[in-house]
Amino acid sequence: MEMLYAITTGVLTACGLYLTLRGRTFPVVVGLTLLSYAVNLFLFSMGGLTTDGAALANRDGHFADPLPQALVLTAIVIGFAMTAFVVILAMRARSEVGNDHVDGKKEIRE
Repeated sequence: MEMLYAITTGVLTACGLYLTLRGRTFPVVVGLTLLSYAVNLFLFSMGGLTTDGAALANRDGHFADPLPQALVLTAIVIGFAMTAFVVILAMRARSEVGNDHVDGKKEIRE
């Protein structure tokens, strides 16, 4: 299970970085969203992956750590708000500049 989380986090990070370095605004927004998903998985896995842990404390003292779950929940809400803000910002930049290139210059095709 840990290997699946590690591979998924690595793939999401690699895809997010690749898309963030693109020249258009929509792939940059998608890349930042994928990076936030990768950070959420990383934070969730830092709490320790327990398959048989109780949601609440029991007599054995074997329970799931609630702190990473609270951090991930907060990060999901903040990530959604920031994604909505960046999408609106990209739409406004496209309407003012006339294209969706990140630096505002038109693409030269040869």
